[in-house]
Order: sequence, then structure tokens, then C-alpha cells
Amino acid sequence: MKTNQEYKNAALAALSGNWAPAVVASVVMMLIVVATASPSFLYNMSLFDASVAAMVKGVSLPILWGAGTLLGIFVISPVGVGTMYTFNRLLVSGDNDLTGNLLKGSLQGYGRNVWGMFLLSLYVTLWSLLLVVPGIIKSFSYAMTPYILKDNPELSANQAIDLSRKMMRGHKFDLFWLYLSFIGWCFLGIFTFGIGYFWLMPYLYTAQAAFYQDLKKEYANKS
Repeated sequence: MKTNQEYKNAALAALSGNWAPAVVASVVMMLIVVATASPSFLYNMSLFDASVAAMVKGVSLPILWGAGTLLGIFVISPVGVGTMYTFNRLLVSGDNDLTGNLLKGSLQGYGRNVWGMFLLSLYVTLWSLLLVVPGIIKSFSYAMTPYILKDNPELSANQAIDLSRKMMRGHKFDLFWLYLSFIGWCFLGIFTFGIGYFWLMPYLYTAQAAFYQDLKKEYANKS
């Protein structure tokens, strides 16, 4: 496996000259997520903040919870798959139709995207019921599932999850270490009142795509 800096360099090379469409795609993705996550956000805030509870007075909390859950499953999850698909295509082929690919990647194979991410979330949740740490470990183990769903349409959702588990064997800490290397950028995003995240997200997702490509090559060589 390559170093974190090599993944970051590959990401920067892919994003060179493509930052504008990358930022636009990030804004579109964030707007979709924020809009669809609103019911869940209001539900969670109403449990701890009396002013929010008063604002949503008259709205059934179970309805808010249910709406947030359904929107998370049927909108946010496939958009997550589409986001990874988008920046993976940018890295591999230089395709810079990022907003178009975000929508295309989210909707193409929509049912399979939803089912695959639902199962992934379910398995991580079940592992988390044991203890928090097993759930975190499994989230890294299954992290390549969105890429595999797109790269291998012949595989079922369960097979994609299982392949991610096999590919990530011995590499879960590598991915954690890659994420950790972006911690400075995360603080920069906070200091810029969130604006910096529109640049961080393309950078992180493209670096993660480089990690996936390296991992896929290594797994193919082993197989």
C-alpha cells in the first residue's frame, strides 16, 4: 500500500483544474443532505432543547423520527454512494462532470444502492450493540462497499459488503490513518465557519478513491 501523502498527491493531481466543479458538487451534495436530514436533526434537538421542542409542537415526534429515518435510507445513503462514485471517476478517468455524476451515481442502480447501504448500516449497528469499538471496526471493514457496488454490478449487496470486508483485512488502520491525516483540514473548516468543508470534501473523497484503487490492485494481485 502507498503512503497517505501519495494518496493526497493523487487527489490533488486529479482535482487540479477541477476545483470549481468539485466545490459545486460538494455544495449540491451538502444541500441535499441538510435538507433531507432536517427531520432527524429537529427530532434529536427537540429531545434536549425546549425551544426546539416548542417550535415543533404539534408535530408527532415519532413522525419526525420516521421521516428522518426514511429520508436517510432513501436519499442520504444513495447520495453517499453517488459522491464516492463521482470522485472515483474523477480520479480514474478525469471525468469532471461532477454534479452530473453525483446525481447519476446516486440514481443509477438506485434500489441496489439503497439496499446495500441499508445492510451496511444495519450490520454496523448490530455490531455496535455489543460495544462501540466493534461497530467502529466494522464501519472501516465495510467502507469500500459503495465503490464495490458501482464497480461490480453483478454482485449482490451482501456480496459487495463481504468483498469489502475481505479487501480491508489488515488495512482498516490504514484507512483510519488516512482520515486522521485530514484532521488539520477539519479544524480549518471549523475556523472558516464550515466554508472550508466544500474544499475538504472533494480532497478527502478523492484521496479515499486513490486508497480504494490501491487496495483493489493489491487484492487482485493476492487473488
